[in-house]
Amino acid sequence: MSEQAEPSASEDAYTPDVTQALRTVVANLARETEGQFNVETVERFVRDSFDSLGNARIKSFVPVIAERFARDRLRALAKVEGGSGDGVPHVLFLCVHNAGRSQMAAGWMKHLAAGRVAVYSGGSEPTDAINSAAVEAMSEVGIDISEEFPKPWTDEIVQAADVVVTMGCGDACPVFPGTRYVDWELDDPAGRDVAAVRPIRDEIRARVETLLAEVVTPVEPAAEGR
Repeated sequence: MSEQAEPSASEDAYTPDVTQALRTVVANLARETEGQFNVETVERFVRDSFDSLGNARIKSFVPVIAERFARDRLRALAKVEGGSGDGVPHVLFLCVHNAGRSQMAAGWMKHLAAGRVAVYSGGSEPTDAINSAAVEAMSEVGIDISEEFPKPWTDEIVQAADVVVTMGCGDACPVFPGTRYVDWELDDPAGRDVAAVRPIRDEIRARVETLLAEVVTPVEPAAEGR
């Protein structure tokens, strides 16, 4: 791997299998972002993403989720550097552990926006796994967040966001000039059962619907032929 980034995780994490898996991730993302980023940049983001997910509960899946995290970060960086052509608003949901509220909000936004919004989530102190009650509550309404993962916020994702929605992270939430910030006061689902999480889930949906209407321009219906 490149020596451009100092690892924050233990070098013991870089077993031969993991190293080979990360090389494959770099190759995949380098092909996807060809013309936007060089291989060294991709490699640096992949390794940094892997290192930042060192507390993930299922270690064998870390290279897989590192690929998804690095892909999101590179998409955000492309927008920050003026090279993004996706043409959609970017929305970031932040809470403390990125395990409950922000994950449910991101799940709702992805579902309701249907590709019209680039959606991110993160935490100031990400935990090692998604809240199981939040996963079950979202599954009840047909939204699968079981393969999501807690992750930290990063500068390029915050800077790329047109709207940052904070949920209980207080002063730990990052602030960048020119970004719209919205604070949602929501009960924390941590330690609650599914029955107690359902009202939180439903309140988040209502707030996401309102936000979606604000950030996405309605599509005008096509004129009927005569």
